[in-house]
Amino acid sequence: MDQPQDQAVHPFRQTIQSFLTDASSSSPTPGGGSVAALVAALGSAMSSMVANLTQGEKFAEVTDEMEALASRMQSAIGRFEQLLLADATSFDGYMAALRMPKQSDEEKARRREALQSATVAATEVPLTLADECYSALEDAHRASPGANKNVLSDLGIAAMLLEAAGQCALITADINIPSIKDATIREGFQNRRDSLAAKLTEVRNDTVAQVRRRMAGG
Repeated sequence: MDQPQDQAVHPFRQTIQSFLTDASSSSPTPGGGSVAALVAALGSAMSSMVANLTQGEKFAEVTDEMEALASRMQSAIGRFEQLLLADATSFDGYMAALRMPKQSDEEKARRREALQSATVAATEVPLTLADECYSALEDAHRASPGANKNVLSDLGIAAMLLEAAGQCALITADINIPSIKDATIREGFQNRRDSLAAKLTEVRNDTVAQVRRRMAGG
């Protein structure tokens, strides 16, 4: 049975069980990029929770900052849902190009061009996802010095989830980059990918280290 249109358009309205059933089926979507987007949203939700629990009189010095962080994380969750949808759309675009006729030379040329365009699109989406993960991770890092000590572990989890989601997005890009024929585009994607991989790891490690020091009383 087809999913209701409401769920098809808005995957975050699915039940957790429904999403897991879809992800574990023989259908190629939702795939790794979609799962990465969901994990990123969970990481942002944890950051938002920490921010919401670090407000009020006791946290007067950082309340404004935490209110802003909570708002940004809610916006990030919406962007991650859109990127989940974009991941599935880009895959569908690639499959449509793959099914194009290839009898004549003209048809073959059109198909090659469509496949290249679809591959570029399918690489851009996970790189954008990784970039959004890095942005959310930076927010978590900035929050770590003043966050409520009672939820520091949740902030550490947020950092771990966001870094993992970003790295998962990058490995999704990795499978596509070698297939891009345009050397300028390919190298640009590769450089962007390598930079993001390093930055994600660095900020995640620093955030978790700060969280652990504070949890230990430092």
